[in-house]
Amino acid sequence: MNTEGPLSEILVIDLTRVLAGPYCTMVLSDLGARVIKVEPPEGDDSRHFGPFINGKSVYFASINRGKESIALDLKIDKDREIFEQLLEKADILVENYRPGTMEKLDYTWEELHERYPRLIYASVSGFGQTGPYSKLPAYDMVIQGMGGIMSITGQPECEPTRVGSSIGDITAALFTSIGINAALYHRQTTGKGMKVDVGMLDCQVAILENAIGRYLASGEIPRPLGSRHPSITPFDAYKTLDAHIIIAAGNDALFNKLCVAIERSDLTTNALFLTNHLRTEHVIALKAELEIVLTTKKTEHWLKILGEAGVPSGPINNIEQLLNEPQILARNMIVTIDDPVVGTLKIAGNPIKLSAFHDPSTRGSVSEINENREDIV
Repeated sequence: MNTEGPLSEILVIDLTRVLAGPYCTMVLSDLGARVIKVEPPEGDDSRHFGPFINGKSVYFASINRGKESIALDLKIDKDREIFEQLLEKADILVENYRPGTMEKLDYTWEELHERYPRLIYASVSGFGQTGPYSKLPAYDMVIQGMGGIMSITGQPECEPTRVGSSIGDITAALFTSIGINAALYHRQTTGKGMKVDVGMLDCQVAILENAIGRYLASGEIPRPLGSRHPSITPFDAYKTLDAHIIIAAGNDALFNKLCVAIERSDLTTNALFLTNHLRTEHVIALKAELEIVLTTKKTEHWLKILGEAGVPSGPINNIEQLLNEPQILARNMIVTIDDPVVGTLKIAGNPIKLSAFHDPSTRGSVSEINENREDIV
């Protein structure tokens, strides 16, 4: 089942595996593209990653639903012929091999561009196609460590902490899909395809927000701060009677609303907390004052009070709670796959809502290795 969308006339040849590449082509599929997943005869590695339902990988299913599958050994002439026939019709080729692999297969960008001048060639890899590290292997954990994100994640004085989602892979996937869409627009105006080169490490640098600026401005190396923001206060997770609550009072007006709502107006005139700069300087003292009040009642009570006062706040949901959030359900962010092996499986929906296209509540099934060969050929 193909989703209708602005890319409905676009054909993607997907040479990717595991996460960064497949996530990118999943985004393109959700925007309407037809995605043909070209797998080696043994299949994508992630077909063997758990958990499993009836022997099928849920990991694989969650990012490869709605794609077609054909198994090709690109070292064999008859399979190379099929692959090249696919490229004749393709708009986009996406691969996430280690740099040099496509060259060994005699599918360099230069050769492909000459043979298929309208083809957009997107490559996502650990370190990009150039530079001294370009040939090194990389996984998300390696990139999170090298990219600085782990150095500012976690509680102070604790061991290095990985971000709970594979943000190294996923940010690379998203930047690649952005690059591909820009290349499609460029092709529309010039008639020519281009190469899109995205490195996972580059993407981690791009999402460090203000950490680089803070270091260059102060000379101090940013460190883990737990849940709080480094330069906005109060902006943290605070203890309540039964759990924690997120409070993000990002300016003086919101701080005043917060203090009035929890009946601590005295804090607004306290010399330590008069400005955001002062509040950040005395962040520990302010947190202690706020938690004196917040720990007297449950999170649900404070969410109601702060919501009515217009103070940005929220719970810390576990995954079960998230799946039952009315806002998530209203935005169609939990959709289903109806698969003959897995059955009905809930997965994350498409966060990009487009006014010209319906956002369906179901997605296509998960193809077995080579399942669509006959139709594709």
